[in-house]
Amino acid sequence: MSKLLPHPILTLVIAFVFVALINTFSLGSMLLGGVIGVAIPLFTSPYWPVSPTIRNPLKVVEYVAIVGWDIVVSNVQVAYWVLFWPSRRLQTRYVVVPLELTSPEAIALLAGTITMTPGTVSADLAADGSAILVHCLHTTDPDGTVAQIKTRYERRLKEIFG
Repeated sequence: MSKLLPHPILTLVIAFVFVALINTFSLGSMLLGGVIGVAIPLFTSPYWPVSPTIRNPLKVVEYVAIVGWDIVVSNVQVAYWVLFWPSRRLQTRYVVVPLELTSPEAIALLAGTITMTPGTVSADLAADGSAILVHCLHTTDPDGTVAQIKTRYERRLKEIFG
């Protein structure tokens, strides 16, 4: 069974996202989503030497909820800055976030989370994976921004991936 479904969770996610993007809940779209959901992990499994281990699945739900909330709040905040602040008032900065994460999947998830949150973008990853360079649209406290990223996201990812 593991040869046909090397990554069953990924299969379900791909199938679900496909049906959601098609926006038609029919037998045909579910079948095609299922076929694509099985095919992609099957053909890409040689490039996945080790499957990531999720130590605490409930923390994943918490992480998704926190990231979702942060995206909503940041959207409102960035819209306010763009609409009502003169551009000279924005204090854009690059900050370096040192990483304690070692799992490539966790680092990729952290970089994606930073980029998905409006007002911040993951600009670069150190060659040894020890730090992420983050561009902030507005921050008056770079150290506080680094601390917030580490406590809000990295700490939770360490609990999820170990």
